Amino acid sequence: MNSFEQNLADLVPVDKLDTDKASALTALGYPAIEPILPQLLEWLQDINWPVAQVLQPLLAGIGPPLAPHLRQILRGNDDIWIYWILVSVVAYSPALAGCLTDELEHLAANGSAKEGVRNAARDILNGNYREPA
Repeated sequence: MNSFEQNLADLVPVDKLDTDKASALTALGYPAIEPILPQLLEWLQDINWPVAQVLQPLLAGIGPPLAPHLRQILRGNDDIWIYWILVSVVAYSPALAGCLTDELEHLAANGSAKEGVRNAARDILNGNYREPA
């Protein structure tokens, strides 16, 4: 790990209230934060966390380069995390959604109805996107 990557690792939030570090990462932007994307996506497991609120616009704005990181989540079994990824990241980027068509089709057919995954995936596939704030 080089010194820049170490400095990035030091900026990964340590708890759900660590908005100062999240804001510092937002200031760096993408592609600078690329090495720590998996750790940052973990903070979207609950969009109600203050740190998630800070990171969401940053992550939603990345677009297609985020697809490989999201595939692992969307193929997983954490339905709540999948739901938050769909509605807070994928729904903001038609280009990203286009990269995840296979995963979205699978979730639209087989995703958790209870957690809203199925409907969220269907909405995205039907072109119902959100506008950035």
